[in-house]
Formats: sequence, C-alpha cells, structure tokens
Amino acid sequence: MSFRAVLSVVTLILIGVIIYFARHELVHAWELLSKVNIWILLLLIPGQLLVYYAGGEMIFSYLRAKKSIDHIAPPELVKMSLEMNFVNHILPSGGVSGISYMTWRLGKFGVTPGRATMSQVVRFAAQFGAFITLIALAVIVVTIDGNVNRWIILVSSTLVSLMVAMIFGCIYLISSTKRIAWFSEWLAKFTNKFVKRVTFGRKRHVVQKEKVEHFFMEMHHDYLALRHDKGMLLKPYLWGLVFTLADVGLFLITFWALGVAVNPAPILIAYGVAALAGFFVITPGGAGAYEAIMVAFLAVAGLGGGIAIAGIVLTRVILLLGTIIFGYVFYQMALVKYGKRSTDR
Repeated sequence: MSFRAVLSVVTLILIGVIIYFARHELVHAWELLSKVNIWILLLLIPGQLLVYYAGGEMIFSYLRAKKSIDHIAPPELVKMSLEMNFVNHILPSGGVSGISYMTWRLGKFGVTPGRATMSQVVRFAAQFGAFITLIALAVIVVTIDGNVNRWIILVSSTLVSLMVAMIFGCIYLISSTKRIAWFSEWLAKFTNKFVKRVTFGRKRHVVQKEKVEHFFMEMHHDYLALRHDKGMLLKPYLWGLVFTLADVGLFLITFWALGVAVNPAPILIAYGVAALAGFFVITPGGAGAYEAIMVAFLAVAGLGGGIAIAGIVLTRVILLLGTIIFGYVFYQMALVKYGKRSTDR
C-alpha cells in the first residue's frame, strides 16, 4: 500500500475518533438548530472564511516581506490555512503537526524549512501580540463591569503572562548562537534516545545535531533581520487582530442567532483560556474539553449555563464539521498533487 493510501486511511480513522469524542455535542447541536435564526447562523460561513484568510495572511505577509514567495491567490491561501487547521485537529500536538505540515506545503513554493518555520513563529507571535492587546481591553471592560466575577481578571492576567512567557522563551532561544548550539545538541540526543527506546533499539540516529542546528540558525538570521526591521511584524500583527476578532465573532454570531446579546469581553477571555488549554488536551481538536472550559468560564462570568452551552456547543460543532469536511477534501487534493512527503526534500 502506498504512503498516500496509508495516510488517507489513518486520516479517516482519526476523523472517526473526532466524531466519537464530539458525539454528545453533535446531538445537542442538532437539537438547538430548531431554536436558532438560520439566516443569522449562515453568517458563520463567511466569518469562518475570513478567519482562515487572516490566519494565512499572518504567514504570507511575512514571507512576502522576505521576498520568499510570490503572490498567492486568496482561495489558495484559505485552502492552505484550512488544511493546516485540519491537520491540527486530527493530530493533536499543541500545533506542532500543523507547523510540520505547513512547512512541507510551503516547501512546494520554494520556501526553506527554517524560513517556513520562522514564518509560523511570526504567526504565533503576531497572534499572541494581537490577543494580548485585545485581552487587555477586555480586562478593562470586565473590571468596569460590576456584574463580572473578579476571578475573571485573575485568569485573564495569568493568561497574558503565560503568552508573554512563551514569546520571550522563543526569543531567548533563537537570539543566541550558543543557546542554539546547546539546544540543538540536547534535542538531537533526546530525540534519538527516545526513538531508540520506542523502537527497541532498531533505530539509533534519526536526527543529526548539525541539521537541527542549521534549522535553528536559519531562524536566528531571520530573527536578526526582524530586529533591524521591526516593520515586518506590522502586517502580521494587524492580520492577527483581524483573525482574533473574527474568530471570537463566530461565537457572537451564534449567540445572536439564538436571540441572546452577550458581552464580547468574557467571550474573548474564555476563548483565550480554552485555546491555551488546547495545547495540552490530548483529544483531537480539543473536542469536549474546549467546550467545557468555555462554558465553565462563561458561567462564572455571569452568563447562564444553558445559554452558554447552547452558544458554545453549536458554534464549535458547526466549525468543527466545516474544518473536517472541507479540510479533508483540500488535504487529500494536496497529497494527490504533490505526492508523498518523504521524497520531497
């Protein structure tokens, strides 16, 4: 059986796992459909397209500034962004699987692995920066709003601190060639030792320290260029604002369709808490845990439990189905077009 055939079978199995974990939410969402304004709910379609487009532009605006890529048609950009999200859903790994996949996809446009990864580091940094800006405004809003539980402010501050720490941790690593050399050696040894154990000694050296170091050094050079021309981050940051506002707006659209007006600030904070937790949740797409975290947070924030469940579950199920169905189609098209990944290096 070919590599693509095996990958397709594994993908279908993982989709089945996602549906299994989300089975209760699917049933509940189906019951909710009879209570919503379907015309308002249909706004989720252009809203989700905007989210994917903005997510892709955070990457491509940086690559254009580096002259690493030519013009990409908007439909292709949306497709690639959707493929990355699909991979992140079927292979829960804190976003690592999506980064690996997008690095491979960008390689078909002549982008080197180091620069492709750096573009995604820029994406995360821009997204975090945009989110920190918006969540700071949200904290001000919930502080002024006397009806919001003050624990929300503590959670928001903790969330911002964690995101800032992650950004500075990445900067600390790639800003020094000595740290890169040390980390590359450690990562190569750790990876080889781990693979040797899980394969019972059949594979010893799957990662070479020199290649890992070259990879990070390429990111180091891009980092130095960014320090000298910080304007390169402006467009990714602005697209990060669009991405975050559009993504949170999807939940607001569903609440609107249910006939409920909600404060966007707690929705934004709950969205951030659930997204951060998604890095550590082992279920595909965070199914179950993501919804539970958002619902619990909104309940604490003062939104009725029933209303919170209705809005969050219905939004998540619709977006999850859209990501799985269309993402799978585009993902398979990419595999057919470019062939198996292992020979394209």
